[in-house]
Amino acid sequence: MLGFGLLSVVDHYPQELGRTTADFYGELLEQVEAAETLGFESFWVAEHHFHEYGGIPRPPVWLAAGAMRTRRIRLGSAVVVLPFDNPLRTAEDYAMVDAISGGRLEFGIGSGNTEMDYKVFGVTRENDRQRLHEALEIVLKAWGHDHASHRGEFWRFDELTLYPRPMQQPHPPIWVAGTSAEGLGWAGRQGYHIMTVGHPHPPEKVRPGVEAWRQGLIQAGYKPEEKHCQFHARTYVNTNTERAREIAGAAITRYDEISRIGRRSLTAPPAEYNWDMMLATGRNNYGTPDQCIKNVHSAMNNYYFDTLTTTFNFGGIPHAEILQSMRLFAKEVMPAFR
Repeated sequence: MLGFGLLSVVDHYPQELGRTTADFYGELLEQVEAAETLGFESFWVAEHHFHEYGGIPRPPVWLAAGAMRTRRIRLGSAVVVLPFDNPLRTAEDYAMVDAISGGRLEFGIGSGNTEMDYKVFGVTRENDRQRLHEALEIVLKAWGHDHASHRGEFWRFDELTLYPRPMQQPHPPIWVAGTSAEGLGWAGRQGYHIMTVGHPHPPEKVRPGVEAWRQGLIQAGYKPEEKHCQFHARTYVNTNTERAREIAGAAITRYDEISRIGRRSLTAPPAEYNWDMMLATGRNNYGTPDQCIKNVHSAMNNYYFDTLTTTFNFGGIPHAEILQSMRLFAKEVMPAFR
């Protein structure tokens, strides 16, 4: 059985679309309410800074608001960029989300994907993986010990007690985002879940990392079938094929233009961004419900995952269109995989 969630990178376009940030946040809150009603299992938001590519620089603030509008759906960070912040602040913020939501937090972590953020925060990419590992170690210490101490390369503290602590013990589920064999292999050896994404990466770039994760789980004594791999795909469903291609095509174009932060010198997307190829391999998912079912099967044949995290809100698709797409997907597509 395939699990289903939603992810929003929260790409905004306030000037182009004439939509205020307050309006956008309100639309996202309506979407998380709809997702719960429609039977989606989780709802995730990304962390980005200083650019319209991401409108939520502090995910726990929005997740706390989402928790107050819902009762059952899991709420996740996809991802909190651990190298940027003091990990004790991160531990506090997300422990609050877990408490406010009644123990529904999914804690997704990663190193981020925008060079500008690193420059502004004064963090070098040369040691981002080490910072991520040490930051997570601190978060877990603070969540799990009455009196935590730490002596590391980047942070130090003595005999400190965190208030509040998360409801979920020993800690909320940990998810690691990435594609590299090194990073995902480490996640497997730690026993963590993982997240991968299709639209920037063809299958041959993702499969080795997922296999490294599975081997890491086995080497560390975990059962791979008890851990989860999410796959993110931009999704749009419409009963009319041409309308689906029109809406999705415009949104993909807008999204790809804004997401190429730091790569503005490109005159055109690389070859692996060929839309027909991406659709055929399940890296994008748009069309009628039957076509979307076929696309999900294609993704399952090209990538390994047990949870499909759909991105309905991307590229400035209007809120009403997003809600209708979600309803069609839940009614016509999801039952084919359950």
